[in-house]
Amino acid sequence: MSLQIKEESGFRYVDEGSGQVIMLLHGLFGALSNWQAVVDRFSSHYRVVIPMLPIYEMPIKEAGLGGLQKFVEDFVALKRLTDMVVMGNSLGGHVGILYTLSNPEKVNKLILTGSSGLFENTMGGSYPRRGSYEYIKERVAYTFYDPAVASKELVDEVFETTKSIPKCMRIVAIAKSAQRNNLALELGKIAVPTLLIWGLNDTITPPMVGHEFNRLIPHSTLHFIDQCCHAPMMEHPEKFNELVEDFLTPTP
Repeated sequence: MSLQIKEESGFRYVDEGSGQVIMLLHGLFGALSNWQAVVDRFSSHYRVVIPMLPIYEMPIKEAGLGGLQKFVEDFVALKRLTDMVVMGNSLGGHVGILYTLSNPEKVNKLILTGSSGLFENTMGGSYPRRGSYEYIKERVAYTFYDPAVASKELVDEVFETTKSIPKCMRIVAIAKSAQRNNLALELGKIAVPTLLIWGLNDTITPPMVGHEFNRLIPHSTLHFIDQCCHAPMMEHPEKFNELVEDFLTPTP
């Protein structure tokens, strides 16, 4: 099913299904298509909500993790969400951690995949270069184990974004904010059960980063997916969803 974007009070979001809320937070170059398989699998028995983070639109002075966290808090307040499963990929995982630390009463479980917050290679070690389609194609492919996953549509979308100087300025500001915001001393405060799903071949947040999150988050479980890079929910959606399903299913 194609995802329908709704608009309310300045927020753009997806809201599918009913039941306990799973809030999905996308990464720096995230698109709705990143989460298609998750929505398809879980919207039949959960309410799956995806706020569109204002990465390219937010005021440049607010372009950072603090601004994104406030955006999520305002969205949750508007939609009166509670008892949530928060799931984030890459930058979205970082925002999800900050949200969980500040709003523990709202979060039931946390799922992180390729999250920033400890160490990451931004865009594979460099910031976006405007005007070079081949460079963008190479960098997007770098985030996948199988470069074929980097479809022309995905590359075109990132390329169009990086052609805009104001958007590039925001991307760089947010990326630098994430790199400065190391959470090593904060992760021990996460009290909710946490699932970590990592690509064994992740070049952006390497496997050692997954191990470190697992060591620092008290109630965490770590799973690796082989032949998988930075976006497991896209590269191996069935394996990813099975791990999530097992994590969310109450044990007898």
